[in-house]
Amino acid sequence: MAMDEIVCNCMNVTKGMIKEAVDSGAVTLEDVQNVTSAGTACGGCIDSIQQLIDEFTSTKK
Repeated sequence: MAMDEIVCNCMNVTKGMIKEAVDSGAVTLEDVQNVTSAGTACGGCIDSIQQLIDEFTSTKK
């Protein structure tokens, strides 16, 4: 998985930025949005962001 891949084009947020947010304690979509602003413009990436949150939180356990 390329961590420099853009997930949210509107806010220029990468997979790596979402992973950093999760690693720092963000566990919900709202948490990640507050930290990265991903998904707060057009909302077209919300499903992708949620999938990444689910993936990153499941690997932390």
